[in-house]
Amino acid sequence: MTTRKTVGCALTALAAAVLSGSVLSGCSDASKATPVSQTFSFGGRTLDVRAHDTPADLVATDRKDIKVTLWFDVHGTNPHSSQTLEGNTLDLDAGCSGWADCSARFRVEVPREVKVLRDGRTTDLRGLAR
Repeated sequence: MTTRKTVGCALTALAAAVLSGSVLSGCSDASKATPVSQTFSFGGRTLDVRAHDTPADLVATDRKDIKVTLWFDVHGTNPHSSQTLEGNTLDLDAGCSGWADCSARFRVEVPREVKVLRDGRTTDLRGLAR
């Protein structure tokens, strides 16, 4: 079965090969990337996670802080990523621009007693969602 990602990746590789005379070494895959983690102190009761269409797994844990882990694989140029906490909003962003293929995934571990919103809407903290 062909997926949109597979077709998009193939077209990106073909375009890059035509323009640069070479072929990309492969399509990006966040599951194969080395994870990078960051922690944030948090004393609030509600956290609003904004992931800008990047998959973000939200997990309730016995932590006192918030731990964000990013898996980010890039083939090409102009990658960007950021994780910031301002007030009760955790802003997560990862992507690339130009002739590039990138794949990213976040995991956010939050204290069990914190109510978590995703883009302002209530979530039950289960499953992979965008």
